[in-house]
Amino acid sequence: MLEVKNLDKKFKERVIFDNFALTVADGEILAIAGPSGGGKTTLLRMLAGLESIDSGTVSFDGKELEFDSERYVSNSPLGFVFQDFQLFPHMTVMENLTLSPIQTQNLSKAEADKKAASLLKSLGLDEEHAKAYPYSLSGGQKQRVALARAMMMDPQVIGYDEPTSALDPELRNQVADLILENKKLGITQIVVTHDLDFAEKIADNILKVNPRV
Repeated sequence: MLEVKNLDKKFKERVIFDNFALTVADGEILAIAGPSGGGKTTLLRMLAGLESIDSGTVSFDGKELEFDSERYVSNSPLGFVFQDFQLFPHMTVMENLTLSPIQTQNLSKAEADKKAASLLKSLGLDEEHAKAYPYSLSGGQKQRVALARAMMMDPQVIGYDEPTSALDPELRNQVADLILENKKLGITQIVVTHDLDFAEKIADNILKVNPRV
């Protein structure tokens, strides 16, 4: 279970969160929905250790996560799927997937390649896609690669930032199917979206946020 307590966050004088609390149960899909400016992506980035936290605590399975001097989460259980995917354009899909596990988890290239190939297959991508460069992929294929890259790190929670942004209805449905498939695997997921219809389709619970006045 992921728990957030007494979380505060400001950008200069603008308050984003004030004494904010959140609980996400194991295996739950939580959608955080609302218009731009409400702090949806900021919250996800804080949980992933990509944005500083002014104060508060974040715990997973009863263990409080550690912070460094900048109050960044240094051992977050959350894998992040970026809205714009952030795939390295000069690397193949396989290289994008295996770079971090080889460098940070000390996996051998053979082990990382095997794990990546298995993930790609499970997400409907084949050996041809593994050898491709990001520019040659469709939006839906890039989304799957970005998800596979997050899953390569064996996260206990997966966070998605606007996963259906700029996708057509068919690809939007494919992303929904992927998220629901991960639920069957018992993966806890947090989905940031402005699309309330999409949130209602996939989520166990919906947290609606609005910009603070």
